[in-house]
Amino acid sequence: MQSRELYPGVILPVYFYPGKIRLYSYIELFAMSDSLISCLAFSDGRCIASGTVQEVALALKAAAQRTSGVLPNALIFNAVTSQPLELDLRGTLDEVRARFSAAPDGHGHEWAEPQPAADDLADDSLPRSRGRPKLGVVAREVTLLPRHWSWLGSQPGGASVALRRLVENARRANQAADGQRLAQESAYRFMTAMAGDLPGYEEAVRMLFAQDRAGFEAASVAWPADVREHARKLTAATLAEIG
Repeated sequence: MQSRELYPGVILPVYFYPGKIRLYSYIELFAMSDSLISCLAFSDGRCIASGTVQEVALALKAAAQRTSGVLPNALIFNAVTSQPLELDLRGTLDEVRARFSAAPDGHGHEWAEPQPAADDLADDSLPRSRGRPKLGVVAREVTLLPRHWSWLGSQPGGASVALRRLVENARRANQAADGQRLAQESAYRFMTAMAGDLPGYEEAVRMLFAQDRAGFEAASVAWPADVREHARKLTAATLAEIG
């Protein structure tokens, strides 16, 4: 495994498989972030740990031991999505290390290679050839008008195949816009958690969604250094072409 910089300050692993190299788009990273992406821990406005889930868990455990188990206002975030994380730090340092190294990727999650796109669009009405992998499909309720069901049913492979094909085409067509929206949402999520009570927060949010880099940097200038710098790293993806 090697690493690749997605945008300044966020280093992602690149997984190698025999005969292929797989690099993931920003959209795919959001979909699989729990198992692949590093995280960051903040306490009282300072970034006190960053890295893989295991590395951050060990750093937090060690820090808690040094401070008699108290880490003031500690928050842990997924480095890409900014979703809050909760880590089980019970037990000794060795027990925490074992808890978060149960899987080969070191994150406490099982890693499974995505199925090729061709399998996702395969015709369910055709007999399976020997050795063909099962599709990783998930059944959920979809509500459509009768004319929609009629059209889907007339497509090669039936409704399920047609829907998967439509979704894949839409994902490809909207990848850039979806990536920017997800980046904005990640930055907003982190800012709300870490800077919601700080001066300039509301203006920074306006500048984020207005895609005004200079305005965002001016609004966030008074924030604690670590919070300000990480917020700017998160917004780099969505404000890359601005100012």
